[in-house]
Amino acid sequence: MAASLSLTVAETWDCRDVRVADVERAIGTLRDDEHGRQLRTSVMTHVAWAPPEWEDAARATLEGLGEQHPSRTLLLLPEPEQPDGLDAAVSLQCFPSGDGGHVCTEVIELRLRGARAEAPASIVAPLLLPNLPVFLRWRGEPHWEARRFQRLVEIVHRLVVDSREWGALRAAYARLGELFGEQLAVSDIAWARGLPWRGALAAAWPAIGQVGELTVAGPHADARLLAGWLRARLGRPVALVHEPADELEWVAVDCTEVEQPPEPVRSPSELLSEQLDRFGRDPVYEAAVRAAAD
Repeated sequence: MAASLSLTVAETWDCRDVRVADVERAIGTLRDDEHGRQLRTSVMTHVAWAPPEWEDAARATLEGLGEQHPSRTLLLLPEPEQPDGLDAAVSLQCFPSGDGGHVCTEVIELRLRGARAEAPASIVAPLLLPNLPVFLRWRGEPHWEARRFQRLVEIVHRLVVDSREWGALRAAYARLGELFGEQLAVSDIAWARGLPWRGALAAAWPAIGQVGELTVAGPHADARLLAGWLRARLGRPVALVHEPADELEWVAVDCTEVEQPPEPVRSPSELLSEQLDRFGRDPVYEAAVRAAAD
């Protein structure tokens, strides 16, 4: 069992109506602890935006990351309907490493109440680790025009989404495609889940080059991305027939079923962990998103 050390903000000051400077002091106190002097350096800042309906899922995913990504994690919990204010809790989760030290993650929970929920970037920016990449995991579909989303995207290096969590996918993919650029890379966990099926389809080359219709039984996002990938690779239209299912169950090309590839069962934590290991843009994914929006 991994050893752990944690200290909540409530043990050092009133965690309601705090200032960002209070949070910074709490982090310093934790890292000055005797255990903290043996910390391995963090490799990133991980920001997670989790509205109330996503809070439990976000916590469960973060708990499963464990020692894989020593980082500073900022869990943003917006409560725009509440009176203005900022509540915070800070903990240090440490795991023993092979060199006698510890791998530790600083977890900073920030409950953004009222107007604070509309300007999260101003709170996050002072807490970012300098000269390290910043990842933003956005739960649910972004409010594309919202200032809170646009300002956060401006200060991060990679946006991580799961388009299974979205509604009107065609329009959403079109908006997502507008974000692609040199300053921002994008990951989609729905795209990661489809990797085995893309491999199975690619193995059918060159016969698959003549495909006219793709049938997918699975979540709508997975199906649309798979069709978008095929359209982008072939450079021409391919019709999509979608049969709803909770997971990707089967795929057929022109009514001929594709042999199901071996699919490792990966937890939400493992899927997110994969994206936190990626730093560059993925032009194949970007082309698939644009084709999925057509």
